[in-house]
Amino acid sequence: MLLHIENVLDAATVARIRAKLDAAEWIDGRETVGPQGALVKRNQQLSDASPLRVELGREVLAACARHREFHAATLPVKILPPRFNRYANGGTYGAHIDGAVMALADGSQLRSDIACTVFLSDPESYDGGGLIVDDTWGEHEVKLPAGDAIVYPTSSLHRVEPVTRGARVAAFFWIQSLVRNEAQRRTLLQLDTAIRQLTGSGADADAVKQLTSVYHNLLRQWSET
Repeated sequence: MLLHIENVLDAATVARIRAKLDAAEWIDGRETVGPQGALVKRNQQLSDASPLRVELGREVLAACARHREFHAATLPVKILPPRFNRYANGGTYGAHIDGAVMALADGSQLRSDIACTVFLSDPESYDGGGLIVDDTWGEHEVKLPAGDAIVYPTSSLHRVEPVTRGARVAAFFWIQSLVRNEAQRRTLLQLDTAIRQLTGSGADADAVKQLTSVYHNLLRQWSET
């Protein structure tokens, strides 16, 4: 499921984050991947040890936690703290698959079910830089307004096209969902969306309660903790 989530960060928050990132010290992005990823990765990142990465990552995650559609789509149980990257001067990341299991700072492991990118650059400010996600329906190019996010399954082959003008800056992170199966997560999101729309339209309250019961019983059946 490839899902565009609008307005995860408002314009003022994006501007404040960008001001801090524009003044930050960046490192070679190849330092954060294995040997295969290093062959195709040409970008910059904040160091994992950077206090700014921790500060801004908390701000991004707090915004995501307040966003109902983000929660409904991902049903997060664990999240790898966000990283921040920058593509400029031909920067690119060739086709790759994200690692299936990632280490958290406390020594536990995260199963990477979902990838999320939060865009921090207006698309008009740079050329190239599209996120290309390959799924069963073909290739999809994603280049979103600053503050918007894309979530997609980590099983998808994906890449970032070369940036030939300006700079593409983004936050990115991975999520372990309560529901491992992508099709089941899609069904739950569709149910949640229908419940919200019916509630807002003043639909029959008993019918909405029954549909809500179906949602929670499916979540109870499918969830893993």
